[in-house]
Amino acid sequence: MLHFDLVVVGSGPGGEGAAMQASKHHKKVAVVEWYKEVGGGCTHWGTIPSKALRHAVQRLLEVKNSPLFGAIADQCEVSFNQLLKTAEGVIRKQSSMRHAFYDRNQVKLIRGRARFIDAQTIEVSDGKGYEENYHADAVVLATGSRPARPADVDFTHPRIFDSDTILNLKIMPQSITIYGAGVVGCEYASIFRNLGLKVNLINSRDKLLAFLDDEIIDALSYHLREQGVLLRHNEQYERVEGLEDGVVVYTRSGKKIKTDILLWANGRTGNSQDINIEEVGIKPNDRGQIAVNEDYQTVVPHIYAVGDVIGWPSLASAAYDQGRAASTHLIFGACDRRMGRDVPTGIYTSPEISSLGRTERELTEAKIPYEVGHSMFRSLARAQITGQTTGMLKLLFHRESLELLGIHCFGDQASEIIHIGQAVMTQKPPGNTLKYFINTTFNYPTMAEAYRVAALNGLNRLF
Repeated sequence: MLHFDLVVVGSGPGGEGAAMQASKHHKKVAVVEWYKEVGGGCTHWGTIPSKALRHAVQRLLEVKNSPLFGAIADQCEVSFNQLLKTAEGVIRKQSSMRHAFYDRNQVKLIRGRARFIDAQTIEVSDGKGYEENYHADAVVLATGSRPARPADVDFTHPRIFDSDTILNLKIMPQSITIYGAGVVGCEYASIFRNLGLKVNLINSRDKLLAFLDDEIIDALSYHLREQGVLLRHNEQYERVEGLEDGVVVYTRSGKKIKTDILLWANGRTGNSQDINIEEVGIKPNDRGQIAVNEDYQTVVPHIYAVGDVIGWPSLASAAYDQGRAASTHLIFGACDRRMGRDVPTGIYTSPEISSLGRTERELTEAKIPYEVGHSMFRSLARAQITGQTTGMLKLLFHRESLELLGIHCFGDQASEIIHIGQAVMTQKPPGNTLKYFINTTFNYPTMAEAYRVAALNGLNRLF
């Protein structure tokens, strides 16, 4: 039986982060992956394909709206499959690159499904009858998550999809109902509306993405409606009926909503089944998520868990840093607990949303004296040049110390713009202060200039 210092289950961002960190410190590492390629759900079904699809749709929309090329573009028929072709090349490059990382760092890749025999023995089966056991001093579970599928919804129906299967769509429908208005639901609502579909977005709550700042939530709701998305808040499904020519969602309020297809985007479940973790004393919750402490240890100290299988924040960026943090703790007995925790959100709606730190709601509840600085993109020369004038940058800062408390961005390139503020916000006082933006020269014209404008706007509110 082969022995390893660390066995990582799953080759997504969390598993890769854990494996690379341990390997760099000369540990003998193996990664177990059931899929034919490395990269996990992030690379093959989630982040990469959906964002590549969004990019292709955005470029198509820009061409159609161009006064130079719009007339020509309107004559061209582009299928959903053609748009997805752009994603396939990115997926191949990402998977190949990550495979090279494992080879270069002498991490052994083991193909098959893993399950615990005991707390330090992992059995890997190839699904064809061949099994082999591996001994591990430590284990990192980075098994990811999958879309939640209620038992009373028929996901075998050809017109009913979840976020994994929607990328297999063969036809271009005329209308879609998206049940679930979380991050995935809102992103796909933007994508399909920009493709010209009639979109019903059903939200079981009273507002979109309640974890965001209220002003950003209002802006997102307004622009989705402006684009033509029909938002239906406070609705619960009673049942779903798949027909030959469409899908009907019956709601508890008595509505019958029929569209060509249904995308079920209501929650995710941690991939903790079939790995026999109960055998070693680890019990997932009813959503399949594994509880961990601040160092990503489970109730069994030498078994760690990272990424989507532990729940919030369920971001690829956070998962990678959580994996690194888990391996750091394994090797040194301590890690920087901010790794994988203080991460910006990135929501790829149209326009994008990104935020870091606290919201106005949270600061008000905590009775922290804060002030607000705004920069509206319509006033920035770079935004006027590109035509992407929708959106704003919002800075929340302490009235007395000028410490930056929250950054909230809505608009083109929001997920890129956020990192300038992040670099300042993560500094210890007096480095983290609004004065940095006021006393720094930004290139002109750039979107980064929004920080100087927002900082001056906020400073003016103090006098």
